[in-house]
Amino acid sequence: MKLLIALLISLSASAKDYQSGNVKFGVETIISRDDVIWGFDFLPDGKVIFTERGGIMAILDPKTKTAYALKNVPKVHSAGQGGLLDVRVHPDFAKNNLIFFTYSEPVGEKSTTALGSAELKGTELINVKKLFTAWKPNSNDHHYGSRIVFDGRGHIFFTVGDRGKQEKAQDIDYHQGKVLRINEDGTIPKDNPFAGAPATKKEIWSYGHRSPQGLYYDSEKDELWETEMGPRGGDEINIVERKKNYGWPIATYGREYHGPKIADGKKVGTEQPIAYWVPSISPSAMTFYTGGTIPEWKNNLFLACLGEQHLRRLEMNGRKVVKQEELIKDLDWRFRNVRTGPDGNMWFSTDEGKIGRLVRK
Repeated sequence: MKLLIALLISLSASAKDYQSGNVKFGVETIISRDDVIWGFDFLPDGKVIFTERGGIMAILDPKTKTAYALKNVPKVHSAGQGGLLDVRVHPDFAKNNLIFFTYSEPVGEKSTTALGSAELKGTELINVKKLFTAWKPNSNDHHYGSRIVFDGRGHIFFTVGDRGKQEKAQDIDYHQGKVLRINEDGTIPKDNPFAGAPATKKEIWSYGHRSPQGLYYDSEKDELWETEMGPRGGDEINIVERKKNYGWPIATYGREYHGPKIADGKKVGTEQPIAYWVPSISPSAMTFYTGGTIPEWKNNLFLACLGEQHLRRLEMNGRKVVKQEELIKDLDWRFRNVRTGPDGNMWFSTDEGKIGRLVRK
């Protein structure tokens, strides 16, 4: 009976029309699984590579709506918010078959965020390499990060959350609470801000981040956009710049879950977000819409929201948010990821195991 109800809900979601200004659109569910679909990206042939937090990496064929699991995926620490996390296809995949992925790596009874790469060959990963392990592991099971973006110049940006250790976000001898930058082979770029400094983690690009699960690189403007979750309030959008301090936990608009104020929202030496939310909306991923099927949304910023269970569309004027709209909130799905697809549609994944897209009617 539960399976039948879930199927009916899925079918009704696909059939219902939604309105956003002059835009009428529907929701098409491509596939439904049994686990959180944390990350996904598009292969040159139109197929989708995706991760399930429990440790499965798989390939989805949108035409047949079928998927198959890949072999040789590294073992992950699947507990709490940990597991297999983001996955990205290298921009030159057609030449090198490379994918990059993040996961919570088991380290004895503890865990930490790790970044790996591999070549995709048929139904398996080959030449699997661990490029990075965050220092240091702990026994918490939350705030791992960890989105990945490429800058097109041989570098990878990715995020690591504070892992529940607030003070580490301000300590540049730890990777926790940071946006990191490395070369695609795992080495450290010589122009990283702390590359020549003693007693620092030289992968650090920026610091003072709490739970950064959204990252987007605008190649035209050379801007790195980031979104992170606060505690009770204090969710932020930031434009991340080299060596800057984004405040957590010494500057925040959020409060402790049990009520007390953590800090003032502004503090000298820290950067202000371009937008923040009180109460929280729990943004897990972000992207700019660059597709052509709904030109009215061109260059709008989209957030995948967990706690508030919607996709949020933000109209921007440069770095300023001028309008916000909540989309498909009635489905009661926790939206985990969002990305413009090669078909020009806005794609998403959810904690309920769905990959879908918004399709113009």
